[in-house]
Amino acid sequence: MTGSDYYIPAGVLAIALLVKSPSFWRGWHSPMSKSIFVILAASAAGFVFGAPPTIERVNRLTGVPNVSALIVYCILSCLSCGSIVLLIHWRGGPEEILRRHTRIWIAATAALIVTFGVLFSLSSVPIEQQRDFDTFYANTPFVREMIVLYLTAHIATSLVVATKCWRWARELRDLQAAWTHWGLLILVAAFGIGLTFALLKFLAVGARWAGTDSWDSLSTDVAPPLAGLGAGLTTIGFLVPVVGPRLGSMWVSWRAYRAMEPLWRALEPFAGPGKPMRIRPTSSPEFRAMARSTEISDRLLNLAPHLDSSHRETAKRYAASQGCEAEAALIFAEATTIHAALVAAEASEKRLPGQLSVAAEMSDELPTRVSGTNGLARLSIQFSKINRAGIPVDAARSEGI
Repeated sequence: MTGSDYYIPAGVLAIALLVKSPSFWRGWHSPMSKSIFVILAASAAGFVFGAPPTIERVNRLTGVPNVSALIVYCILSCLSCGSIVLLIHWRGGPEEILRRHTRIWIAATAALIVTFGVLFSLSSVPIEQQRDFDTFYANTPFVREMIVLYLTAHIATSLVVATKCWRWARELRDLQAAWTHWGLLILVAAFGIGLTFALLKFLAVGARWAGTDSWDSLSTDVAPPLAGLGAGLTTIGFLVPVVGPRLGSMWVSWRAYRAMEPLWRALEPFAGPGKPMRIRPTSSPEFRAMARSTEISDRLLNLAPHLDSSHRETAKRYAASQGCEAEAALIFAEATTIHAALVAAEASEKRLPGQLSVAAEMSDELPTRVSGTNGLARLSIQFSKINRAGIPVDAARSEGI
């Protein structure tokens, strides 16, 4: 792996950290916000300080050979701690228990980092090793113990988190928890990869203890890409349940916004004299969908004098006779009624553009039984089918859904 293999993912993580920084600042009192910040920061720092060019610069600037290895060990230990603390608070429970478990893991990580520092200061590692520190110094006193302690802690953390995530994922079966379910499965894969990374390192170190360096490539060539992949998946796994619902909401609103367009355009002659809601290029999909549904509701109020309730009931009975569910029959009936009203208004020319109807002035209720962005989106889709068919108004109710 070259320097760019480390710096590119570090840059991506730094961008994610920058984008999330306002929410971190607002919710800094939340343990979950702090944990996510630690995970993103530690992941980015791990890539930066694990890159061979950075290792060389850090060793040269500090004047301490291989001190970058100590720094990377400490950073990855913080990443593991942040992951466990976030998982603890993510799962929830009594506040006092959460605080106690959090303090235990933070104290254990602090003790581990201090132990790393003590062992490293007692060791002698004069020859700089940018890629094979673990295997080169596998038999060196104190460093040997530091390496074993680090790998053992890494294996234990990976097993604990992967097991807890797998058990929790199996408990989440409902659709409302789908994002959390997928996030947990990603975390299982991430910490499974982390476990594989540590085991490969252990195999290479164990081979050195046995007196052979033929397995060094497991540590220097195979394990580092796994560490990068595991760190990236860990970040993704924790962000999916946080970002996923927001993206899902945006996608649903955008689809509803686009689906409402045929009905919105067909009702344009009944827009009235008022100014439409202002939509900026930066407006969210939710706001766009809300604005369009509001405009459709206002235009339907102006169309109210032409809406025929008997037509609606006839179309609804026909849809029900064809085996449609109650909601689908209602959508079909409303769509055919609106289609017939538009045809009637155009034929009679009683409705002038920009003229408010008496019904609109006297009533604030929508003259249809369908409301909401999703309901109006379905109504628009059904209306579009009827409108494209080009059938006579009286026969509209016999058109299949």
